[in-house]
Amino acid sequence: MWTALGTLSEPPGPRAASGRFWAATLGAAVGLFLLGFLIGWFAKPVEEKTSSSPHGEVKAAFMAEMKAENIKQFLFNFTQLPHLAGTKENLHLAQQVQAEWKAFGLDSVQLVHYDVLLSYPDETKPNYISIIDEYGNEIFNTSLSEPPPPGYEAVRDVVPPYSAFSAQGMPEGELVYVNYGRTEDFFKLEREMGINCTGKIVIARYGKIFRGNKVRNAELAGAKGVILYSDPADYCAPGVDPYPDGWNLPGGGAQRGNVLNLNGAGDPLTPGYPAKEYTYRLDKASGVGLPKIPVHPVGYHDAESLLRNMGGSAPPHSSWKGNLNVSYNVGPGFTSNYSTRKVKMHVHSNNKVTRIYNVIGTIRGTVEPDRYVILGGHRDSWVFGGIDPQSGAAVVHEIVRSFGKLKKEGWRPRRTVIFASWDAEEFGLLGSTEWAEENAKLLQARGVAYINADSSIEGNYTLRVDCTPLMYRLVYSVTKEIPSPDEGFEGESLYESWYKKNPSREYKEVPRINKLGSGNDFEVFFQRLGIASGRARYSKNWNVEKYSSYPVYHSVYETYEIVERFYDPTFKNHLTVAQMLCFQL
Repeated sequence: MWTALGTLSEPPGPRAASGRFWAATLGAAVGLFLLGFLIGWFAKPVEEKTSSSPHGEVKAAFMAEMKAENIKQFLFNFTQLPHLAGTKENLHLAQQVQAEWKAFGLDSVQLVHYDVLLSYPDETKPNYISIIDEYGNEIFNTSLSEPPPPGYEAVRDVVPPYSAFSAQGMPEGELVYVNYGRTEDFFKLEREMGINCTGKIVIARYGKIFRGNKVRNAELAGAKGVILYSDPADYCAPGVDPYPDGWNLPGGGAQRGNVLNLNGAGDPLTPGYPAKEYTYRLDKASGVGLPKIPVHPVGYHDAESLLRNMGGSAPPHSSWKGNLNVSYNVGPGFTSNYSTRKVKMHVHSNNKVTRIYNVIGTIRGTVEPDRYVILGGHRDSWVFGGIDPQSGAAVVHEIVRSFGKLKKEGWRPRRTVIFASWDAEEFGLLGSTEWAEENAKLLQARGVAYINADSSIEGNYTLRVDCTPLMYRLVYSVTKEIPSPDEGFEGESLYESWYKKNPSREYKEVPRINKLGSGNDFEVFFQRLGIASGRARYSKNWNVEKYSSYPVYHSVYETYEIVERFYDPTFKNHLTVAQMLCFQL
């Protein structure tokens, strides 16, 4: 009987010799693999010599290369014409950006198109609001357009104020003032004051919440139309003149904007999928987030005329009062002297599928070319876009130019950097969302970070950063290496001036960083794909300056001149934001 030991003592046959041969071969292969692994683990890649983090020589090179004067010139060039999404002017700007990014030296630059639902006023039937008497005669009409700013009188294709994606209609009814149109405002009217908004037209002031949420709240309350306006209490800084003598919103200025409730869905007709030729589309009438009632914005001079003779109950609290010369009575309807008068809306805007274009440029990384860091900002604007978005687009343009210049001199980033000029952000973050939907699996597997570059300024007091916690340490490190542009902080770092002007409310001895919310192009990367995201801009002193954002937001008065005269004459804050964004890539 053979035993295990006995078998090992038997003379080797052909089978045993073959086994030893394969064992030796396998051992040699394992040895070579381990040797290669150790060499790869401990050796420094040759490519890494041409790549660096933003420190030392490379950091100094970028600091020397980026110029405030270049950003100023780019901003001027980008703001001479309106660049509404879906128009030929915005396509021409996309083609210009593509050509210049190629000339700057990026590895590749492409125009990427999508066919999305957009919304425009009817050129033959203007949108407006009227007060009518008992016979239906119009005794007051709101303005059809804004008075143009000095120097822009001859510019054509300025879209009048409107609420994108509003339903069409000409409803008429009693007017109810609903403060900011928040859930709690409607609750107070209906539950505490007994005022039913069903069948009424409501007027709400901008601020506190997104305009689309105001419209949705009005719909739920049964209103059949919404009028929006910018109250001086929210859009005028005390003691500052209206534009062009100052940077406050003039009485004829009105805020454009979309009134969708998308919740990150992207194109209303292709939710969750890229809006390409092959994608199934919903019917235009049943698109995601579309309001069901007419909506229209007006200037505060027109709002004052609408609110002047309001009847009904007094405002429930002083916080319901703005800075117009009216009582802020909530209605419904007008006083007994004008009780037969009603408000009528005339809204004729159209929704149509329109082609938009993103510009996507790349520089291949040397060490981790399959890892992507993305810097993106939108290009489309409601009119001239002096602050939103072109102050950000100009910064991105200068960063791309600087990257291209250093690349031509032999430098490359460690990871692949993707630059994006998004389209149709103003219509619901459409360009960025559609691109992310088309590339979702690749981005989830390879995306390292997304850096957003919308408006670079909204004030000139101090830095404002919104980002995910994973980026906190990087942000603090970067700002310690950038000189502060603030007066009185010469020789100090950006970190030091930022900390002294806006310390954290949660952590000791660090500047304040805000949490990311929504409403900008980082939304799809951060909320849907889970990619670390952030943005930076120069802002106002939010502890003192209580007006919303910047006063001329989304109006025709958001020009190059308002930036150059009032916000950042030397463009040093723009340059600081450019350095801040660049060193995070």
